[in-house]
Amino acid sequence: MGLFSKLFGAKPHYEVRGEQGGIATIITLPKGFDVETNKCPMVVLMHGFMSNKSMHPGPMIAKALASMGVASIRFDFNAHGQSEGKFIDMTLANEVSDAKAVVEYVHTLKYVTDVALIGHSQGGVIAGLLAAELEESPLKPKCVVLLAPAAVLKDDALAGRCMGSKYDAKNPPEYVNVMFHKLGRKFILAAQKLPIYEISARYSGKVCIVHGKMDKIVPYSYGERYHDVYADSELHLLDNESHFMRKQKEDTIRIITDFISNNLIL
Repeated sequence: MGLFSKLFGAKPHYEVRGEQGGIATIITLPKGFDVETNKCPMVVLMHGFMSNKSMHPGPMIAKALASMGVASIRFDFNAHGQSEGKFIDMTLANEVSDAKAVVEYVHTLKYVTDVALIGHSQGGVIAGLLAAELEESPLKPKCVVLLAPAAVLKDDALAGRCMGSKYDAKNPPEYVNVMFHKLGRKFILAAQKLPIYEISARYSGKVCIVHGKMDKIVPYSYGERYHDVYADSELHLLDNESHFMRKQKEDTIRIITDFISNNLIL
């Protein structure tokens, strides 16, 4: 289970289960919404590396979506937050599997109409990969938003670095200590070989990419490359924004809500 649950002893009831166990979720509904009589679209929100569903920018986005009549579901990837699993076993593949399980669950909710994906940082990479996987599926998302998508993770794995930690990229150890977390060899080896852009480009729907020019964790050139490979995307570069989307909150929310309003709300 994630660090949050280890510290506070909280074990939620899991409505969704993934490859590594229970996936903790939070659904935010529009004010006054009756799930028995009303219907609305829903956005699946995905957090980044070593983050969780309760950390910025997820709650901020959920609140903004609810104010415009859109529901959202935030969840913790395996080994994050309140979800089950060991961090050393976390991979991009099982995070995609987690996200897919959440999307499948959302489609069982009778009040949900269309579905969109929003991902921040590594969650943005996962959103892009999942959208591509669902391209030919009835579960295909209506649209996708990528916030500072961290495709840099592949280059970092090839260079033998992660959040200040360094290792032998040609022969990674069983795990690398990264800010009190054990990043597993399986994650590193898979990341080195993953064709992130090539897979993501298979999604044919509308995509909105938001990236800060002051991002020192994931340079905005990675957002630009996503924009280049998608068939139907828009790119918003924020001059004074960093990776964690805290400096230009109003601009970020305006871009997201405008895009969702134009492409998800019918």
